[in-house]
Amino acid sequence: MPENLYLIVSFTVSFLVVFYAIPRISLISIKKKLYAIPNERTASQKIIPNLGGVGIFAGIFIGTVCSLKGMNADKIIELLLCALVMFFIGLQDDTIGLSAKKKLIAQIAVAVYLITICNIRFTNLHGILGLYEINYLSSFLITLISIVGLVNAFNLIDGIDGLAAGLGTLISATFGFLFLYFGEIEFTLLSFSITGGLISFFFYNVFGTKNKIFMGDTGSLTLGVLFAGLTISLNEITPTQHVFNKDWASPAITMAIMIIPVIDSIRVMFIRISQGRSPFSADMSHIHHQLIKITNKNHLQATIIMVVANLFFIVFSFGVIEQLGTNLLFFTLLLAGFTLAYVPFLINKKRETEEESKNVMDNAEEQYFQIIHSIKKPPVVKKEVEEEELVS
Repeated sequence: MPENLYLIVSFTVSFLVVFYAIPRISLISIKKKLYAIPNERTASQKIIPNLGGVGIFAGIFIGTVCSLKGMNADKIIELLLCALVMFFIGLQDDTIGLSAKKKLIAQIAVAVYLITICNIRFTNLHGILGLYEINYLSSFLITLISIVGLVNAFNLIDGIDGLAAGLGTLISATFGFLFLYFGEIEFTLLSFSITGGLISFFFYNVFGTKNKIFMGDTGSLTLGVLFAGLTISLNEITPTQHVFNKDWASPAITMAIMIIPVIDSIRVMFIRISQGRSPFSADMSHIHHQLIKITNKNHLQATIIMVVANLFFIVFSFGVIEQLGTNLLFFTLLLAGFTLAYVPFLINKKRETEEESKNVMDNAEEQYFQIIHSIKKPPVVKKEVEEEELVS
């Protein structure tokens, strides 16, 4: 079967499985009361089923397996098995609840398995901080932190309608085209399968009425470990001689692809730790929470802004990596990312200051008119005294 046909199969099968599965998952969730209960920290205040990740994983798994026939797919199968573990962890959290500590332990266990058994790990940093090939201990630690960090980053970004699915679609599609460019067909099929499933889910998540659904931790944790595996695998590609842009398989490019989830997670965890709270405690300090204030709770507009911002970083990185080099581009992206992430907070702070000033002015104006009114209208008692004097 031609490679292009394999790609079409992986994308289409995943899309159709998710498209078929979501209405049925939504119906079962409502009947069994398996849905997210809104609170003061949630962006959505409606009771919505949150097991969309079940359909997403089914689509990705079936779409990938159907298109891998006859290929050397050991790495893909191992990555899917790790995704399956995170799927069950997320499913437990979405249905009966699971502490952040237990989820973290599960993430570390999956990361250790990927590193030691599957040998999916960073072995070369491509010049970041002047480092190229690294020893096993450094490789282990850097990869462990990266996997756990990326899984949590994507888990934390799932806060408003369409955001995780929109960013996930952009991320997986970009990975897909890069793996295709480097001739890694197996990883290309996995990436396009993720893309197909997420596009199908996006319509239910954003535009659904009767069948509206969230992906929940079942979806975000599963996608997080898959994206972590794709990130490491892209960095470990050894480009062949006929490949023109060899630097596209580098940490700077993968940073650009994952930049919005990475920047947001680092920023909110730093804020929480600096306030003496757990880095996994829930709050409304995410970038998307600030954006929905700016857009008057329009989730789609906030999602589009963040996806377009992520796309800008990707296009920018492809355009300048040869001029800047991997090391300089990597840290330029971090600096630009944190700077841009602060803009929504400045806008909201300015709005709040203006509203406070307006309220102060309104109160001052009201007090002024009360004073003027009291001066122009003498007390009734005085008037009565004057009338008595005239009578006498």
